[in-house]
Amino acid sequence: MGTYKDLLLYKKSFALAMEIFVVTKQFPKEEMYSLTDQIRRSSRSVNICTVEAYRKRRYPNHFISKLTDADMENSETQGWLEFSLACNYITKEIYDKLLIQSDEIGRIVYYMINNPDKLESENKDAN
Repeated sequence: MGTYKDLLLYKKSFALAMEIFVVTKQFPKEEMYSLTDQIRRSSRSVNICTVEAYRKRRYPNHFISKLTDADMENSETQGWLEFSLACNYITKEIYDKLLIQSDEIGRIVYYMINNPDKLESENKDAN
């Protein structure tokens, strides 16, 4: 039987959060309780909202609500990436790479929000 760990959104959001964690280790110490903390929190929240959405999958409105939270957190992460670039904490190359990953996550979230019934049928096919 499949679990939330089998979801593409879970895998991609976890990978992005971990990449952001590694990249932010190089941020200045004075950013520890501001930008560093915020971007780590928002990127991790995308993943955690995915887990929560999966647990609510039998209730479409709750499922969609949790996915919209994931979408909001993903958008916040993109905002923090912009600040990271503007402050010269990351290169344009790293920014572009992370933004591409975040955009892909956004497309997956959008698809899941608009097709909540697909998750249940895909899980049944996987069993």
